[in-house]
Parts: sequence; C-alpha cells; structure tokens
Amino acid sequence: MLVLAIDTSTPAVTAGVVALDGDSVETRGDRVTVDPRAHGELITPHALAAAEAAGVTLKDLDAIVAGVGPGPFTGLRAGMATAAALGHALGIPVYPVCSLDALAADVAPGDNAFLVLTDARRREVYWAAYDAAGRRTDGPHVQRPADLETDVEVAAGDGALLYAATLDVRPIEPRFPSPAGLVKVARSALLAKEPPAPLTPLYLRRPDAAEPAAPKRVTAP
Repeated sequence: MLVLAIDTSTPAVTAGVVALDGDSVETRGDRVTVDPRAHGELITPHALAAAEAAGVTLKDLDAIVAGVGPGPFTGLRAGMATAAALGHALGIPVYPVCSLDALAADVAPGDNAFLVLTDARRREVYWAAYDAAGRRTDGPHVQRPADLETDVEVAAGDGALLYAATLDVRPIEPRFPSPAGLVKVARSALLAKEPPAPLTPLYLRRPDAAEPAAPKRVTAP
C-alpha cells in the first residue's frame, strides 16, 4: 500500500510517500522544509516531489494520511485542504491523525514515559503525555510552559527544545512529525481499510481573526 503523508501543523512543511506492508513502514520519498510562512506555497510541490522521488505518480497512491494538529490555524489549514483536495481528485480515502501522536510514534523505544510538545506561539505549547509504549495518556492541550506541572523528564518536539529549561525536561528526537510517523498512527485503519474519520482540525483555541463589528452609525449634527 502506498500512502501520501502530509503535515503542516508545525514550522515544518512535510510530505512523503510511504510504503505500508503489514508491520513494515518504509519512506520511499519525502520533502521537508522548515519555514512557518511557506505551508500554502510548498505543500503541493512537496507532495509532487515526494512522489517523484519515490518513483510513482499520485495516481499510484492508495490513501492519504494528514496531520490534523494541534497547530496554528493558517498553516494547519493549508495541509488539510491539500490532503482533502487530493483525496477527492484521486478518489482515495484521507485519514486524519493527531500530529503529536505522529511525533510520539517516532520516539525511540524506552522504559520511561515522555511528553510531546510543539510550539503554539504566544509563549504557549501544544502538548500531550505518553507512556513508555507510546500510548497517549493525556492531552492534547494548549498551555503556557510555566503552568505545565509534570514529573516527566524527557520530551520530544520543537516545543521541548524551546522550553526545556522552563519545563526541566531533556529534549529528545524527533523535532517534527515525519511521513513514517504519520502513517504509523493510521496503520491499523489503513490495513483494515476502515472508513476514515472526518477530517477535523485540532485547533484547541479560537483563531486570531474575528468578524468585524458593525459600523458605527453616523448621524448628521
């Protein structure tokens, strides 16, 4: 099974073609650019370049996996809209996955619980907690690092690097979601060919944009 994986929930613009065969998850081609201002501009070219690097065309794909956040409104929307449009055009299912879970799926196996944190801007982080087996035990949430009380000692994600001192955690890899990590989260649903869940973004907070107020009435003196 060939799967296109897309994520724009972090500053990384990520697309990759992943071959899924039972427990085997192999990235055949990927393109990643870390640029928080280029999600809309780069995600489609990255998807096409990843397919070319894998030696396939988009018509060869069996499914799409899209990271649905949590993430900032504009960047997240670019990746999800692209995944939805490609899925519709190609007639293939699009599976949503939590981007924090995708990061957790790439954490090296160990004996300790860990956190995954990504930068939510406004001096906040998106975060979730995981047990040693990588199962999510809490979250996702959005919170100021100083208000996050935890005795976990290690954390993955770019938020862990930014706020390691505040949280008193040791940053570990990965920093951003990978195509393979995204597919690992959806693996069971993909192999079972289950109908995908709705493609619903995890914003966790309201967007900055607001509907303008009605204009003030001006009366003649």
